[in-house]
Amino acid sequence: MEVKSTTKFVRLSPKKARDVAREIQGLPVSSALDILTFTPKKAAQLIGKTLKTAIADAENNFSLDTSTLVIKEAVIGAGPTLRRFKPRAKGSAGPILKRTAHISITLVGSAPEKKKRAARKAATKKTETAPAAAAAEA
Repeated sequence: MEVKSTTKFVRLSPKKARDVAREIQGLPVSSALDILTFTPKKAAQLIGKTLKTAIADAENNFSLDTSTLVIKEAVIGAGPTLRRFKPRAKGSAGPILKRTAHISITLVGSAPEKKKRAARKAATKKTETAPAAAAAEA
């Protein structure tokens, strides 16, 4: 089961936020929260809020166990840019770009059924090879 949470129109440059998002991709939720808590960047706080929202959604809306959640992807997209101008020399103007970002985090609950299926396949292979080995000995 995948759970997605999005925060839009964050007043932060997407380029700066992507550095923090790359650090938490593929990690368990508890490790990612620890990393974000001790990262001294504005992006870490905003991504942490989005991650906590995704965790709460997974727990309350989809009844997933929070200890098994893993961050599948953390995507930082570009939002609209606010354009301002600053007066410069000789009557000209220099552009100021105030960028915004959209933060999307996708969590996935690790399914224990996959391990059971692999164990079943291994058990069936053992039972199939046992009669063949007995026939070869005889």
